[in-house]
Amino acid sequence: MSAIPANSITETIAAVEDVSSRIEDVFSRVGRELGRGHIIFKELSQGLATLSEELSGAEIEGAATALQEIAARLGELAQALPAESALLETIGKSTAEASSLLKPLFKHIQMITIIARSARIEAASLDGDREGFLAFTQEAYDLGKAVQRSIESCARDQQRLSEAVATASGRQKEFESRYGTQLVTESAELGAAYSGLRDQRSKSSDLADLASSSTRKIAEAVGRAIISLQAGDSTRQRLEHVCHGLGLASGSTPSLVPDPVASDDGARAICQLQAAQLRDAQREFGGDIGQIVRALTAILHDAGVVVGHGRALFGGEDGGSSSFLAHIKQTLAQASTLITTCEGAGRSVDEALALVEDTLTKFRQAIAGLAEATVDITLIGMNAGLKASHLGSRGSAFVVIANELKTTADHVSVGAARLKPVLDGIEHSAGELKELRVQGDPAHLARLEPQILQALREVEAGNERLGKLMSRLVDEGAEFEGLMNSAQGLMGELGAGSAALPAVAARLETASDGAQRPQPRAQDEAMLDELFARYTMERERDVHREFLQTLGLASIAATRRVEAVETADDGIELF
Repeated sequence: MSAIPANSITETIAAVEDVSSRIEDVFSRVGRELGRGHIIFKELSQGLATLSEELSGAEIEGAATALQEIAARLGELAQALPAESALLETIGKSTAEASSLLKPLFKHIQMITIIARSARIEAASLDGDREGFLAFTQEAYDLGKAVQRSIESCARDQQRLSEAVATASGRQKEFESRYGTQLVTESAELGAAYSGLRDQRSKSSDLADLASSSTRKIAEAVGRAIISLQAGDSTRQRLEHVCHGLGLASGSTPSLVPDPVASDDGARAICQLQAAQLRDAQREFGGDIGQIVRALTAILHDAGVVVGHGRALFGGEDGGSSSFLAHIKQTLAQASTLITTCEGAGRSVDEALALVEDTLTKFRQAIAGLAEATVDITLIGMNAGLKASHLGSRGSAFVVIANELKTTADHVSVGAARLKPVLDGIEHSAGELKELRVQGDPAHLARLEPQILQALREVEAGNERLGKLMSRLVDEGAEFEGLMNSAQGLMGELGAGSAALPAVAARLETASDGAQRPQPRAQDEAMLDELFARYTMERERDVHREFLQTLGLASIAATRRVEAVETADDGIELF
C-alpha cells in the first residue's frame, strides 16, 4: 500500500475523470454544432446568391428602366409648367388686344353700311344712270354687311377664346402652385430610386462575391476548429493515462495478472509525474480551447458581416419584410396618381389650344375677306365718284359720299393690318405652347401607365420573393449564431472546468511530497517504463523524460525509442 493517502489519489482520479468525461461530451456536442453550422452557412450563402440574382434580374431591370423614363417625363412636365403658364398669359393678353382692335374695326364697317345706305338714297335722287348708281351702292352695302357679319362672328369667337384662355390660365396656375413642387419632388424621388436600384444591382454582385469568399473562409475556419477539436481526444487520452498512473501508484489498478506494487518512493515519483502531466495537459488544452474559441468568434463575425450585407442590400436593417422595393412601389403609385391629376388639369389647356387654332383660322379668313371687300368697296366708291363727277353739281353730294366710303374702307384696312401682328403673336405663342404640351403631354405620361403597372407587378413579385428569402436568411442566420454561441459557451465552460486541473496537480504534489527526493527502485523504474510505453502523444514523452531527469534517471523505454529513431536510417543510399 502506498504511503500517499488513498483518498488523495481517489479524489484526484475522480476530478480528472470528471474533466475527461466533460471533454468527451462537450467536444462531441461542439463538433455536431460546427457541422450543422457549416451546413446552415452554406445554405445561407446560397440564399444570398439567390438574393443577388433576384436583384440583378431582368424584372428589376425593367422596373429600373420605367423609373428612369417616368422620372424624366415628370421632370419635363415640371419644367414646362412655368413656360406654359407664361404662354397662356401672353395669349390672354393678345386676345384682349385683339378684342380692343376689333371694336374700332367693327365701327368702321358699320360706318361703311351707313355710308352705303346714304349713297343709295342720294343715288335715287339722281337723274340719268340712276340704276347704275343704285347698283354701285347696293354692292357696297352688301359687301359691308357681309364683312360686318364676319367680324361679328369673330368677335363672338374671340369672346369664347378669351374665356377659355382665362379658364385654362387659371387652372394652370392653380395646378402649378399646388403640384409644381410635387412634380419636382416625385421626379427627384424616382430618379433617386432609379439610382438606388442601379446601386443595389451593383452591390448585389459584390454581395455574391462576398458570400462566396466568406463561405470558403468560414469553411476553412470550421475545418480548423474541427481539427482543433481533435485536441480534445488527445487531452482525454492523456487524462486517461494520468488516471492509469495514479492507479499504479495506489496499487489498485485492476488486472488479471497482479502487477508489482510500487514502493513508497516509486508511488511518490509516479504521483509527481502525473501532476506534471496534468499541468502540461491543461496548459496545452487551454491553448487548444483558446484557439477553438477564437475560430468560433471569427466564424460568427464573418457570418454576421455577410448577413448584415444582405440585410443592408435588401433594405430592412431589422431583417423584416420591408425593403427598398416597398419604397419604390409607393413612389410609383404616387407618380401614377400625379400623372392622372396632370392629365385632368391639362385638358382645359388642350381645349383652349384647339379653340385658339379654330379662332385663328376664322380670323384669318375674315381678315382675308375683309381685305378683298375693302378693295372692292374702295373701287366701287372710286368708280361711283368718277361717274358722279361727270354730272356736275347734281352729283357733287354723291362724290362726297363716295370719298367718305373710300376713306372708311381705308380705315378698315389699317385696322385689319393692326390686327394681323396680334394674330401672328397668338399663333406663335400657341405653337410654342402646343410644342410644350407634346413634350410634357399628360396623355403621353398616362400611356406610361401600363409600364408603371408592369413595373409595380415586377417590384411586388420581387419584393415578395426577397421578403421570404430574407426571412429565411435571418432565421438561418439566427440559428447559425445560436449554434456558434452555444459552442462558444460550451468551450468556455469546459475551459473553466479544465482550469481546475493545476489545482488538482498541486494537491497531488503536496500529498506526494516528502523530506527527500524520491528514490525509485528497480521495480518502480519498470513501472515508469510501462507508463512511457502507453503514451500516444510525443508531448507526454517529453514531460516524462524531463521528469526523470529531475530524479537523475533515464527511462530504458525512452532510450530505446530514441535509439530506434536514430538507427531508422539503414545507411543505404539510393542514386
